[in-house]
Amino acid sequence: MYGLSLIFRAGTVLCALPLGDIVELMRPLPITPLAGSAHYVRGVSVVRGVAVPVLDLGRLLGDFDTAPERFVTTKTGGVLAIGAVLGVRDVHPEAGRDAPSVGGVVTAVGVLDAEPLMFLDPEGVTRMVAAYAA
Repeated sequence: MYGLSLIFRAGTVLCALPLGDIVELMRPLPITPLAGSAHYVRGVSVVRGVAVPVLDLGRLLGDFDTAPERFVTTKTGGVLAIGAVLGVRDVHPEAGRDAPSVGGVVTAVGVLDAEPLMFLDPEGVTRMVAAYAA
């Protein structure tokens, strides 16, 4: 499932998302807040003419002081607000490491350069986006 993945920060957390699940990486677009939404939903943004919910992975993973540096659109229709992009790497989860329970978004944990690396599940992200899709 993994291998070549986009490595980026979500707040202070280091994350990996398989390249095969990514459609586009772009600068952040204007976001219209949604009253009453979950803390990790930044709001709605218009991406390529379509209004889509924007999920802040930093907030979802526990860092409430995030500032999006990039948007990632996924094949499953989600838009993720992320922090700094560190590049593309061939990464694999460590065997026997349980994933923390974060709404089914994190599937495994590994280590990259002596730092915990969260492997994200695009389907889990899709479930989170679907909860707020118009």
